[in-house]
Amino acid sequence: MANGRLQVAGLSIPSLIKIPAAAALAVMAAGQAAAAETPSLEDLLSAVIRIKTFIAPDARTAEGLGREREGSGIVIDQNGLILTIGYLMVEAYAAEVITNTGRTVPANVVGYDHETGFGLLRTVEPLKVRPLAFGKSAQLKQRDPVLVASFGGPDMAAPAFVVSKRAFAGNWEYMLDEAIFTAPPHPAWSGAALLNREGKLVGVGSLIVGDAEGGQMRTPGNMFVPIDRLPPILGDLIVDGRTSGPAHPWLGVTADETRGGRLVVSRVAAGGPAEKAGLQTGDVIIGVNGAKATTLIDFYKKIWAEGPAGATVRLDIVQDNDVKHINVKSANRLDYLKLKTTF
Repeated sequence: MANGRLQVAGLSIPSLIKIPAAAALAVMAAGQAAAAETPSLEDLLSAVIRIKTFIAPDARTAEGLGREREGSGIVIDQNGLILTIGYLMVEAYAAEVITNTGRTVPANVVGYDHETGFGLLRTVEPLKVRPLAFGKSAQLKQRDPVLVASFGGPDMAAPAFVVSKRAFAGNWEYMLDEAIFTAPPHPAWSGAALLNREGKLVGVGSLIVGDAEGGQMRTPGNMFVPIDRLPPILGDLIVDGRTSGPAHPWLGVTADETRGGRLVVSRVAAGGPAEKAGLQTGDVIIGVNGAKATTLIDFYKKIWAEGPAGATVRLDIVQDNDVKHINVKSANRLDYLKLKTTF
């Protein structure tokens, strides 16, 4: 932002923080309609479509994420390739997309990457909408103005600001070295597109959070996966459905941080490595191979330092008031999921 003005898709717009989102978007649409060399706001956002996925009853994620899921997807090429957040489509046996004009087209699952959280679908025929171009998420800075868009066209797009870029750890054995956090929060964040001031895609919506600024600040906002993580793995996902090379070791543990600096096990994946090794709900994880761990970020770094998927990881735990050491033979998370369902 320069001199209180926002640049979106080639347009210089008065600062959006001081006016309602609807009014800001109306200004953007009017400005774009007057510029022959740029698409209209409606055309720009036509690439953000609705996706619905259908999950087999025996899917590993069916209990936690549901058997029917819905959110946004982002068209990224002329042949119907759609980028979304992976939890919307992982273990899906069928999917469909609905454009902002109401057209419904079946889609096939292309690939899923647990490390980033990205998922890919492809429609059975081109959608005939303008794909969104990629920007550079690394170039985003704190306080940069952005636009968050879910399916539904201009009515479902809203201005926001980047409030932090920092590491993020989720309790499902997921960590990003750097995630993008924005505020105010968008209500339809799953798979939403994060657009920079040039109208280019810089992130994919993953979560709503209460601490977007980090630290002790309680600022509601959204977390986005940076688009820069996609190009290095895109070819693998299209060809093989997953990335090549060794995966991080996965234990099948859901652990929550407490204010007292403890990691408490809240769930153990049925049939997963940790359950087989004897870990139980309510256990407290105190370290990995003798090294203390009090945060999820530290915990994951220590696990991943033990080697690739398949490595044996020694967990130091408190179970039934006794300190114990259990050896967990890790696995590849993707091998545990039912990604090729026969349902």
